[in-house]
Amino acid sequence: MATTNDLKNGLVLRIDGQLWTVVQFQHVKPGKGPAFVRTTLKNVLSGKVVDRTFNAGVKVETANVDKREMQYLYKDGDNFVFMDIVTYDQEHISQDVVGDAAHFLLENQNAIIATNDGVPLYIELPTSVVLEITYTEPGLQGDRSSAGTKPATLETGYEIQVPLFLETGTKVKVDTRDGSYLGRVND
Repeated sequence: MATTNDLKNGLVLRIDGQLWTVVQFQHVKPGKGPAFVRTTLKNVLSGKVVDRTFNAGVKVETANVDKREMQYLYKDGDNFVFMDIVTYDQEHISQDVVGDAAHFLLENQNAIIATNDGVPLYIELPTSVVLEITYTEPGLQGDRSSAGTKPATLETGYEIQVPLFLETGTKVKVDTRDGSYLGRVND
């Protein structure tokens, strides 16, 4: 348990049985009336963002979220198998928890797994990853403008939009937050 005076960004609270991360908070002391704390909270599982106000000094329940670096090994049916890089314990994490991170996961790649009471909550990837284009239509000679894009399939099977001049076999940097093309990577 903590009070609203202990709030800080990144703290995870348990409110009505759900886990919420404090994105932003502000202590307010109006000229009249009691002080209060205005917060912006993000649901850990759904990503929903809400604004919530607490009276100053009110007790709030904190949740313990452990973050461990783990290595992605392989996909087993609907589960993704990760290995703790310190203890070598293997953990099966469901497709629901992995979510869109699956579009950017390669075998032997490290990721941060956040858990609460041993239950995996979500996966954090680096903001960008380097992936190889496994298929894209050939570009036409002279297509060197930055105006046009075409679909390209990455080695994970995910499809993104890339500039017309890129070819199959090219390594590209991709933003893991929205799947956008960031640039070509030279070996």
